[in-house]
Amino acid sequence: MNWKTLEFEQLTARELYVILRARSAVFVVEQSHVHLDADGHDETSLHVFAVEDMSRPMPILAYARLQPGDVEDPEIVIDKVLTSPLRRGDGTAGLLIERVLHAIAEHWPGRAARVTAPVGLRGFYEQFGFRKTEGPYLEHGEPFIGLTRQPRAGQPLFGSLRGERDGFAFVNTFELL
Repeated sequence: MNWKTLEFEQLTARELYVILRARSAVFVVEQSHVHLDADGHDETSLHVFAVEDMSRPMPILAYARLQPGDVEDPEIVIDKVLTSPLRRGDGTAGLLIERVLHAIAEHWPGRAARVTAPVGLRGFYEQFGFRKTEGPYLEHGEPFIGLTRQPRAGQPLFGSLRGERDGFAFVNTFELL
């Protein structure tokens, strides 16, 4: 698994294509969220993703888009969060959020992060320090909540959730989707 954190201009045409393909496969086809995925925010966002074998038609294993805040809403917005159906439940989702939080700390130190998620994923995001700040409300016919994570200087992203099994590091996590 190869992790990348890239600005829009740094993405190759192939990377952008497979990202948009993965987002469409998960959000439009699998979850039936009829929406314009290429929404005009990609160009000003940071893209965090894991790929494996770029020659495959669906090489994206995990993905999230980070949008910088503005004067009115200064929080960093984390959206388009997905994991490949092949990687759900294996800790990849936790690794993605860890990479996302590291990218936020590196690119926007001291800034809070905000995410909207299905109500059932509240516990998953809370293990990373997110707290419910809004909702529940309906989005695409499903109950969603808004969660915010305040910046934490010097504290580990996972705390006691990181462990080791058979010589491999793992994170106690829930499925993302």
